[in-house]
Amino acid sequence: MTAEPVRRVTGMSGCRFGVERKRWELPFLAEAEELAGLRRVMRLHLELWGLSSMVDAAQVCVTELTSNVIKHVGAGTSACLAVSMHGGCLRIEVSDDGQRLPTLIRAAGLDERGRGMQLVEGASARWGVIVRGASKTTWCELATGLQSADGHVADEQVAKAEALLGLCGLGERRESSQLRPMSIKEAAEVATGLIADLLLWLKAHGCDADEALDRAQFLFEVESDAEGAA
Repeated sequence: MTAEPVRRVTGMSGCRFGVERKRWELPFLAEAEELAGLRRVMRLHLELWGLSSMVDAAQVCVTELTSNVIKHVGAGTSACLAVSMHGGCLRIEVSDDGQRLPTLIRAAGLDERGRGMQLVEGASARWGVIVRGASKTTWCELATGLQSADGHVADEQVAKAEALLGLCGLGERRESSQLRPMSIKEAAEVATGLIADLLLWLKAHGCDADEALDRAQFLFEVESDAEGAA
């Protein structure tokens, strides 16, 4: 089975429904055993935020920022991971009570010193340190390409779906005299209902709804894999 080519719009734009991305924090102990858990949490949140393409770079940054605390402040140090959106950038912060500031050393050859912050610099648009009394926060920001904190990828298919959901939702709100904008939760409910309606339409016209659903799933996976590889 082959998928038909899809035209894509480069860049990203705002979302008519708004993708809510609230800042979150996770206190933890800076230990090597915690790194895998931090990476899993990062993946989970970014997938919920619609930022799956940022997972690998974000995991590198949280791993190296935490490893820096372990190496230079001490294993078992109380720390806190905070993730938020700063405009169109993904901001990752790791705070601890250590006094030693991270430095970027241009490691050469087999020298392992300084490679952690080199990886952070390579994965992010910028990074820095904020000192607050006896504590500090090391942060980095990753460019997502979003134009706003609540935006999403400007894909032609996504834009088409949003326009259709807007029309469907507008009809429902007119019936209930609610003309306020749809929330993302309401839009998701409309999308689910629309999928069911389309399957019923296929069935009513003698088409195999299960086959259509399987093909739609296949096309979705192809497009998701292509997006992840981009």
